[in-house]
Amino acid sequence: MIRTAALLGASLLALAAPAFPALAQDAATIAVPPLQYSHRTLANGLNVYSMPDPSAGTVTVTVWYNVGGKDDPEGRSGFAHLFEHILSRKTVNLPYGQISTLVENAGGTRNASTGQDFTNYYETVPPQYLETMLWTHAERMARPVVDQAVFDAERSIVQEELRQRVYAPPYGRLQRFVIGDNSFDNSIYRRSVIGSIEELNSATIDDARAFHEAYYRPATATIIVSGNFDQAQLDGWVDQYFADIPNPDRPVPVFERPAPARRTEPRMVEAYAPNVPLPAIAAIYPGVAANHPDAAALDVLAGIMSRGESSRLYQSLVYGSQLASGAFLSAGSMEEAGTVTVNVTLAQGKSIVDAETALDVELERIRNEPVTAAELAEAKMEIVASELRQRETASGRAFILGQALVSENDPAAPDAHLAAVQAVTAADVQRVARTYLNEQARVSIRYQDESRRPAGVAEDSWKNPAPMPTFVSVPPAVLPANELLPEGERMAPPAPGAARAAVAPAVVERTLSNGLRVIVARSTDLPIMSAQLIIGGGAAADPADRPGLASMTADLASAGAGDRTAPEIARTLEALGGNIGGGADADATGLSLSAPIASADAAGAVFADVVLRPTFAEDEVARTRTRRANALAVNLRQPGPVASMVLNRLAFGGAPYGSPNSGTPASIRAITRDEIVAFHDRWWRPDNAALIITGGMEPEAAFAFAERTLGEWSRPATAAPTVGDRAGAVPAPRVVVVDLPGAGQAAVSAAVRGPRRGDDGYYPLLVVNSIMGQGQNGHLFQEIRAKRGLSYGAYSTLAARLDGGVLSATTQTKNESAAEVVELVLHEFDRLRTEAVTEQAVTDREAFITGGWSRSLETTGGLGGTLASAVTNGLPLGEIETYAGKVEATTPEGVMAAAQGVSAEQAYVVVVGQASMFIDALRAAHPDVVVIPAAELDLDSPTLGL
Repeated sequence: MIRTAALLGASLLALAAPAFPALAQDAATIAVPPLQYSHRTLANGLNVYSMPDPSAGTVTVTVWYNVGGKDDPEGRSGFAHLFEHILSRKTVNLPYGQISTLVENAGGTRNASTGQDFTNYYETVPPQYLETMLWTHAERMARPVVDQAVFDAERSIVQEELRQRVYAPPYGRLQRFVIGDNSFDNSIYRRSVIGSIEELNSATIDDARAFHEAYYRPATATIIVSGNFDQAQLDGWVDQYFADIPNPDRPVPVFERPAPARRTEPRMVEAYAPNVPLPAIAAIYPGVAANHPDAAALDVLAGIMSRGESSRLYQSLVYGSQLASGAFLSAGSMEEAGTVTVNVTLAQGKSIVDAETALDVELERIRNEPVTAAELAEAKMEIVASELRQRETASGRAFILGQALVSENDPAAPDAHLAAVQAVTAADVQRVARTYLNEQARVSIRYQDESRRPAGVAEDSWKNPAPMPTFVSVPPAVLPANELLPEGERMAPPAPGAARAAVAPAVVERTLSNGLRVIVARSTDLPIMSAQLIIGGGAAADPADRPGLASMTADLASAGAGDRTAPEIARTLEALGGNIGGGADADATGLSLSAPIASADAAGAVFADVVLRPTFAEDEVARTRTRRANALAVNLRQPGPVASMVLNRLAFGGAPYGSPNSGTPASIRAITRDEIVAFHDRWWRPDNAALIITGGMEPEAAFAFAERTLGEWSRPATAAPTVGDRAGAVPAPRVVVVDLPGAGQAAVSAAVRGPRRGDDGYYPLLVVNSIMGQGQNGHLFQEIRAKRGLSYGAYSTLAARLDGGVLSATTQTKNESAAEVVELVLHEFDRLRTEAVTEQAVTDREAFITGGWSRSLETTGGLGGTLASAVTNGLPLGEIETYAGKVEATTPEGVMAAAQGVSAEQAYVVVVGQASMFIDALRAAHPDVVVIPAAELDLDSPTLGL
């Protein structure tokens, strides 16, 4: 079957209008570009979908298996997720980890994920590697190796993933366990996809082989290929590599679904966990399956309740009463069932009872009062605009299609769902609110810090009292286990085909009469646009005693401007399908605007007010101060964010780069409105800024937009301000431990100072960084995760800063392993200083770097961000064309020369975790280690308070 449709054209003009009332009237006429695909089914049951896009610079291959968490056998929760890891590692012809090596050496990226209904594997690579990727998927489907070494390694890695995603974050247990276990009673969706440490420990390799034989076969799989390829060539390769894979005669095990039981009485759940800085509450209601006729109305309801700053929950709980630091309602739909879940994180010092009362008021209101025409139109517009952005890339379209196939078994579902959204009425919203927000079926949750647990209350008091269903048991494996062939007998992967040249977007530039630099690059045929305003200075311009001032100024600019209040700005933008974001990094302040082209002028008028005429009202300053303090309270209880802030202080001390960009609890309390106004007046000026416009606008239209939007921005008579020495002298190396009792994992970070982004030495050090810790082929990943299973991931980054960055390594591990991981990280800091690398290894890593660079230019936002980085760092705009060549000029000798600046002896090392579990071992190797209790950590001090 072939399905095609014309791309969006003039009909998108219905997306927006200058005045809001017209939007409400025209909401039902919104048009979006339908997905285009072809489909065929092989004789063995394998489904193949193709989505050609000759303009794409890449091709994405995804394989979706109709097996997920709901298929986990009895006593083996997390098994589908574990097998996601196993099936990525080794085949008869591919040694352990070779799939990742192939992808990264091609300049591509790969990953996999597991949900309740599916497991998927995906790669995005240059088009000439399509055949290679198809071959690897055929290998995994027909010839995987599931041996003891792979099983043990991946089980250990999955357990570290669980610790990192569930036990380390303050609200990980709430989301994965407490809400998960209480969302369903007698349902196949009852268990967590990630599983449990205990059930993973009890699993055996025989279980894994039985699971694979039971579920993984051509008839349970779907291949989706999207991007730049030739259809006839694709069909031939699919036939060549997949058609002969037999489909087993044994039926796929089917779990007999329990008879659905309606929840008829409300239930309250009290839960407690370590390191919960702010209490949280939640409410769970039964929802609908993805293909249910009410799914669209529930999506619109969720948009009205919590999408954007004009939403009801944000306005009532976060903005108005300031009872909460965040409040969200989501309508989650899967293949066979769904939930409606409300999550509220309280603000500091606020009462759980008060938050619950305010939440109940809003739930009662949505049930009993019709929503307004404006709310309805706004929610629809936000859904449509979001969908447009997701459909911008070939990979984005592939994932939309894949999700529809596994959750609704219907490739036309995404387009049908958007049409249904457009048809939703106010009466529909009220009807589904009354139907599904049923208080008799509600589970209410209170989640607090462990210190609040009453005596006698068990740790697992949060568990669902309904009996857990008994799940299916799969039959034992009957086929002989596959083994890796000897090296001389293995089939080699197909060689890459002829490269398809990618054309970099044309970049043009003008300067307005007020000194504003305007840069334009047309990047898509879709009628969307993105504008990024880059203002020199950034967090480095913060006074020493006011870290966070630049960031807070950017945050507040859209919280009231011109004659619009903060809620009015939010309502206007969201009705136009637009959004404005702002923030400050070390070297610049950025303000972004994204909108459909049809509403760009109306959104641009708001943007102009935000840039030129922010009001910085005292009540908004107070709100922002409270919100940022709440966010810091959460971050300062998480090992990773704490390690990042401490490492930055160690590397730059009292220099401007050393201060936390987001501020500290003390500085946020101290910043005044007058200081914010003064910072804005001093730094926000057209001759200290550049406006970058990407997307579907033609250059002349984009320049005209810039003139209409910011042409009136007046240029001061005084010279533009500058920042002095941002990086400062290089401090002495130190080893610091932040003791965070109850931390579910330890974060390990280490860094050395690096060059300026504009220095020639940046490019060879970029290759050093890639060899050391980029991707799954980096030394850090291989040594810490692949070989030892001590972490879910271990990586390094080279920060690009105007006056000098850092090369840093980061990972998280169980507390008991922290000292061992520190030594492994420091070994990698020294390794390339003496260990020569081959020409091929350098070439492979260069391909990985340049492939990532090319992918970053594929989206409107990514291209804009790349150009913004060039502006911030004083680079020529031609960097988007010359970057690859500069990277590829690096030689093995250049790698070793650049690596001389990366030394363990000069490294700053930070470990954040439960110190009692690793300090003795760490002190044995580093007698000068300094331990700081988390409660005594002073990020305002260049010495951290020591």
